[in-house]
Amino acid sequence: MRRLLLLLLGLLLLQQNCCFEFVIDGEWDDETSDLQDHRERHKRAILTSEEQEDFEAIRGDDITVKSYKVESRITSRFAHTTVRSSVVNSGSKAQSIGFNVQIPKRAFITNFTMNVNGITFVGSVKEKTVARNLYAQARARGKAAGIVRANSQDMETFKTEVHVPPGSSIEFELHYQEMMLRKLGFYEHSLYLQPGRLVPQFQVDVYIFEPRGITVVETPNTLGAQFTELIRVTSSKDKAHIVFKPNLQQQRKCENCTGSAIDGVFTVRYDVKRDSNAGELQVSDGHFVQFFAPYNLSPLPKNIVFVIDVSGSMWGVKMKQTVEAMQAILDDLNIDDHFNIIDFNHNVRCWSEELVPGSSIQIADAKRYIQSIKPNGGTNINEALMRAVQMLVRASNQGLIDSRSVSMIILVSDGDPTVGEIKLSTIQKNVKRVMREEFSLFSLGIGFDVDYDFLERIANENRGMAQRIYANHDAAEQLRMFYSQVSSPLLRRITVQFPEDSVSNITQNRFDKYFAGSELVVAGKVLPSDTNTLTSFTTASAASLDITLESETDTSELDMELAKHQHSFTGFARQMWAYITIKQLISERSLAQTAAKKRKITQRILALAVEHQFVTPFTAMLVESEDARERLLADSPRDPKHGCCSGGVVGGGGSASASLSPVRVVYQPPPWVQVTTPAPPSHAVKGPQDQLILPPQVNLVDNDPHFIVHLPSSNMDVCFNIDSKPGHILNLVSDTGTGVVVNGQLVGAKQMQKNKLKTYFGTISVYYQPDGISVTVNADSIIMTDGRSNHSFTWGATAEITQDGVRISITKNSHVSVTINNNIQVMVLLHRVWKKNPVSVDFLGIYIPTDNQYSPLVHGLIGQFSREPEVSVYDIHQGPDPLKKEATMEVKGNKLLVTRGWQKDYRRDTKHGTNVYCWFIHNSGKGFIDGHYTDYILPDLNSFLPTL
Repeated sequence: MRRLLLLLLGLLLLQQNCCFEFVIDGEWDDETSDLQDHRERHKRAILTSEEQEDFEAIRGDDITVKSYKVESRITSRFAHTTVRSSVVNSGSKAQSIGFNVQIPKRAFITNFTMNVNGITFVGSVKEKTVARNLYAQARARGKAAGIVRANSQDMETFKTEVHVPPGSSIEFELHYQEMMLRKLGFYEHSLYLQPGRLVPQFQVDVYIFEPRGITVVETPNTLGAQFTELIRVTSSKDKAHIVFKPNLQQQRKCENCTGSAIDGVFTVRYDVKRDSNAGELQVSDGHFVQFFAPYNLSPLPKNIVFVIDVSGSMWGVKMKQTVEAMQAILDDLNIDDHFNIIDFNHNVRCWSEELVPGSSIQIADAKRYIQSIKPNGGTNINEALMRAVQMLVRASNQGLIDSRSVSMIILVSDGDPTVGEIKLSTIQKNVKRVMREEFSLFSLGIGFDVDYDFLERIANENRGMAQRIYANHDAAEQLRMFYSQVSSPLLRRITVQFPEDSVSNITQNRFDKYFAGSELVVAGKVLPSDTNTLTSFTTASAASLDITLESETDTSELDMELAKHQHSFTGFARQMWAYITIKQLISERSLAQTAAKKRKITQRILALAVEHQFVTPFTAMLVESEDARERLLADSPRDPKHGCCSGGVVGGGGSASASLSPVRVVYQPPPWVQVTTPAPPSHAVKGPQDQLILPPQVNLVDNDPHFIVHLPSSNMDVCFNIDSKPGHILNLVSDTGTGVVVNGQLVGAKQMQKNKLKTYFGTISVYYQPDGISVTVNADSIIMTDGRSNHSFTWGATAEITQDGVRISITKNSHVSVTINNNIQVMVLLHRVWKKNPVSVDFLGIYIPTDNQYSPLVHGLIGQFSREPEVSVYDIHQGPDPLKKEATMEVKGNKLLVTRGWQKDYRRDTKHGTNVYCWFIHNSGKGFIDGHYTDYILPDLNSFLPTL
C-alpha cells in the first residue's frame, strides 16, 4: 500500500508570537468513491522536477544538524522505530527547515513531537474529521509550507517543514511501528538513511529480542563497502544489538569531502529458533500472538497458469525483463508440477491447450515460446483470466492434477483493460464467479499505469496477493523474488484454533496456503481464566497427509521476561494485535460491495486506530502545543496511484475513544474469523495422558536394552537382554502378511563401564509396506517418508499426523505412538539424559501391545511371541543372591536356568520407572527366542526378517 504521510507546518513571526497554518494535501475519503466506476483511475500523478530532487533527511540552506539518531526496538517480530534530530538555524535570516523520514510502506506512524525554541508540540491520533475540525479552530493567517512527493519501491515519505527565525533550535522526533514479515526464511528491517550532510552525532541502534531465540543476524552491505567494518553486531541466545555510529571523518565521501557518503538503506536480517513445527505461542499484556512457520516438509505439487500481458505498452524493457524472469521461473518447475502460459493483448493465446507436466522438454519449448512474443495491441484482461480459470477447472475435472496439489494463476500486467470487458468491477465479479475455492490468483502490476488497487482487490478476494513491480533495471529480479515466495507451498487449509472461552477478538485464523520461508500470524485477546496456560491447535493438510499440532505457553512468563530487558518493547502483543486487525479490516473494506458496509468497517478501523494511536487512511495526528493553542496536523491522504485504503492480509475488540463519538463502537470480528474456536475432537491431539492408551499388557524393550515379554495365558513376564554392538539393526516385529516391520538401531554409551560398553536403541523404524510409509524415530526428530515426500517433526510439540492408514501421535518431549489401520500400535518413549553426562546418551524405549492384530506370518524378537509358547517354571529355589530366586523353565523344548528379578516399565514414571517382576533368561535370550539373537540383525531399517 502506497501512502504519503504529510506534516506541513508554517511558522510565522508575528509580533514575536508564533502562529501556524496548515494545508492538507490529499483527498477526503469518500465512502462511495471505491464503488464508483473507474473513470478517475487514469488520473496519474506526474513527478515534478521538485519530486526528482535528491531526498535529504534534513533540509535547509544554512543550518547545523547537531544530531541524527535512529533507534529500533524489535520484540517478537514487532518493531517500534524512533527517529530523532536536533537542528539549529545558523543563518542570519528566517528560513524553512525540513525534517523528512522515509518509512516502510507497511508501517503506521504512532507519534510525532517537535520542540521549537522551547515550545513543545505533542501528537495524538484522532479520527480524521475530528482532527481537522480541531485544527481549523486554531487556524491562523500566514503562508503554508510546501511539500515534496516522493516515489520509492518499499518506502513512503513523511515530510515536515517549519519556518523559524535565525538562531532557532528545533528538535524533531518521529515514531512508527510495523510487523516484520518473514520472506524466504528471514525477517528484514530496513532504515532509510540519507542525512544529506555530515552530522556530528550520527547513530543507528537496532535492538532485537526474540524469546524463543535468534539463529542468525545479518547486516547486508547495502550502504557501501566503506561502512562494512563500522557496523557492530552483538548477539546472545535471544538478544541482538546492531549499532552503526560513524564519526564525521568516516561519514565523508572522501578524505577532504564535505558531503556525506551515507545514502541508502540500512538493513538488518534475522531469523528465530524454532523448536517444532507447531509454531510459537506468546502471551503478553492480555494478548496472544501465534507464529506458525513449519519447516522440513516436502513441497506440494503446483499447477500454475502464467497469464502475461503482451499489449503494446509492454514493449521494450518491461517485456525484456518479463522474459528474463520467466526463463528462471520455468527452470524452477519440476516433473510433479503442471503449468501453462497464456499471453494476451486484444486477443488471448494459449501456449498449450492443456496443463502440461514440468518436464525438461516442455520447459524448453515454453522458453522458446516466451522469447518469440512481440508485444502489440490492446489489453483484454477479462478474457485471459477466464481462459486461465477454465484451464484449471478442466484439468481438475479430468483428474489430470493431484487432488492435494496447489493450483494458482499468476497475472503479470502493466495497464488497465482496453478491449472486451473493461469495467473493473465486472471483471472482479466474473473472476470471483468462476474461481474455485482451491484456486488462487496472484497479481503482479508492472509500473504505475496499472490500477494496482484493482489488482490487489482481485487477488485478495481469490486467496492470493498482489505486488507492484517497479519498471526499472531490476524488474526481472523483482519478478523472480515474488515467484520464489510462492514457489514452495508446504501446507493447505491451515486453521489455528483455541479452546472455547479462552480467547476473543482473534485475527484471521484460517489460511488457504502456507509457503516455505514465510510465516502465518494469528493474534487476539486472552480471556480471564483460572489456569495460567494457553493452548492452540493448528490443523493443516500437507502432501498426502493431515497434521494437527499443539502449542501451549505460560500466560505470565513472557511479561516477567520482558521486564528484565531494557530495550524490549513491552507493549508489542497489544500493538501487534491492533496492527494486524487494522490491516485485515482495510483489506476487507476494499472488497466491500456497498457504501453502508464500507462505513461500518471504517468505524471499526477508527475505533482501533484511535485507541492504539495509529495514523491510518482514516485517522490523522493532531500535533499541538502543551497549552493547546497551537495545532498542527499530520494526515494520511489518498494515494492517487494506489487508490484509497487498500491493505493486504497480514500473515495474520477495542472500543472507540470517547472523543470520537458518544456512542462506543465495539469491534466485531470480520467474516474471515472463525468466531467460535473449539478445541479439536478428543481423538485429534491429546496431552501426556496418551500413556494410558496402551493396554496394561505390553511387550517392551527399554534401557540397555532390556526385553520384557508378557505371556497373557500364563500371566507371566519373561525378560532377557541383547548384548550386541552399536550400529546393529535388530528386528523386533516382521510381519510380511500385514506388511509391517519394526526395527531398532543400537547406539553405544559414551564410554565403557566395567570393561563393557552399554548399548541402547537410538533409532526405531516402523515401516508399512502396502503404503510405502516409513516412520523413523530418533532422539532428535520423527521423520515420515512415503517414497516421494519427506516430513520431519521434532519432539518440541504435541502433534498428530495422518496419512492413509498410518497415524502418528507425538506427545511433546514424551513419546510417539504409531498406529497402523487401527489394529497395530507401537509406542516409542523418549529418554533424555543430562547433556554433559560423561557416560549416558539419549535413547528410546519401545512398547508394543500384546493384542496387536498380526498375521500368522509374524516373527521378530517380539513379534514371535504373538503365538504364545507353552512355558512351565518349576524347581524354584534360593540362588546366590538372596533377593533373587532361581528356577528351571521349560520352553520350546529347552530347559533353561532362569532368575527371578525385575526390570522397568517407564510409561508412567519416565525418570524412575515401575518395577515389572519377571523371569530372566540369560545369554541374550538363548533358548527362549527362536535361533540366535544374531539372526535378527538386519542390513537396514526397513528390512523384513528372512525366514529363520
